[in-house]
Amino acid sequence: MKYVVLIHSNPQPWGHPTSEFLAAHQQLPTEERERLNAEFESVMTEMSAAGELVGGSALGDPAEARLFRWEQGKALATDGPYAEAKEHFAGFFLIDVASRERAEALAARFAGPGETVELRAVVG
Repeated sequence: MKYVVLIHSNPQPWGHPTSEFLAAHQQLPTEERERLNAEFESVMTEMSAAGELVGGSALGDPAEARLFRWEQGKALATDGPYAEAKEHFAGFFLIDVASRERAEALAARFAGPGETVELRAVVG
């Protein structure tokens, strides 16, 4: 079963790993930041070793994004993401796991201060 783990964040300035640029993460004690970083490395190693990690990527600054909407019979390009968004799509991981429960357990390990993690099934 394939799922995508979507990371939503809004670091200032935009950078990766996003947690390093979030006030909520920066305000944590050093030991807690180190524990969270080690947990991220651990889940990545675990998924790779189990053959569950299909791929993934960090995404560039949303200020550089272009939106394309269909208007009056053609594609119209506009700057940037939805301006009212407090969080932006920061990156993703495509995973292939045995069950939804496993996908949820992995996705929960990506959550951190100042970020939202969304788990979505891949259709098809």
